[in-house]
Amino acid sequence: MYYLSNYTEAKSVNEASRLLKTIDDSVLIAGGTDILIKLRSLDKKYANKHLIGINTLKELKTITIDDEFIHIGALCTFDDIENNEIIKNNLTNLKQAAALVGGPQIRNMATIGGNICNGATSADSASSLFTLDAILVIYNEDTRKEIAINNFYISSGVVKLEKGDILTSIKIPKKSFNGYVSKYIKFAQRNAMDIATIGVSVMLKTNNDEIIDLKLAYGVAAPTPIRAKESEKLAKGLKLTKENIEKIANNILNETKARDSWRASKDFRNNLLTTLTKRAIYELIGKNYEN
Repeated sequence: MYYLSNYTEAKSVNEASRLLKTIDDSVLIAGGTDILIKLRSLDKKYANKHLIGINTLKELKTITIDDEFIHIGALCTFDDIENNEIIKNNLTNLKQAAALVGGPQIRNMATIGGNICNGATSADSASSLFTLDAILVIYNEDTRKEIAINNFYISSGVVKLEKGDILTSIKIPKKSFNGYVSKYIKFAQRNAMDIATIGVSVMLKTNNDEIIDLKLAYGVAAPTPIRAKESEKLAKGLKLTKENIEKIANNILNETKARDSWRASKDFRNNLLTTLTKRAIYELIGKNYEN
């Protein structure tokens, strides 16, 4: 049984935004893979919501590329993203992340916008979008604003969305992926249909054996997805030796805040953070991982 009060299908982004502001206890629904579960729960926070449907807004389902950006509509499903040629040719880590979301049925329904706006640190798309310096385009009736994804997450499950705000698209700057190789690794207790215990996104730009730039982002390593900025600074200019890769991976723990939970201990997560970081770097440089 779903505990909802009503449903209204919006015919435009402006109408959806207006409805969110004028109808009490209203919430957006697109793929519904998250909100419908919450509506079935006994949590009073999600009881008797008025759903504003936006899944028919085709303008939010496109993926395009221009001279400066890749534009990803917020209603693109993970199946759309995994199989899109623009994504496959440019954003390997995001493609890999999309392929690891739930099972086929979930990937066919769940949207990247919902995955971000849910605010979960375990969101598979988030760490890859962090390394890609994603810019979120948000509309509120006739106003438009942009916010860098690393400034979007406030705390666990809380993001910078004001009443009437709707995430409409995600912009990926070309300068953030041109010349890089990338990798996303998800560790979960099961091989499919499981929440990440740790998610690791790595982007690497090199000149021979020297690190020109290294971008590192993590899910479930803190209350929100995070970039390891200090470790990235440490990596610049270093040679890709075993000792330096070890040094970078160990420094990650100075920036992350993994915790104990029923799914994994803090110590186990910390071990995953260093191990998966090293594994991703080794795979990106075409060498076997060395423990």
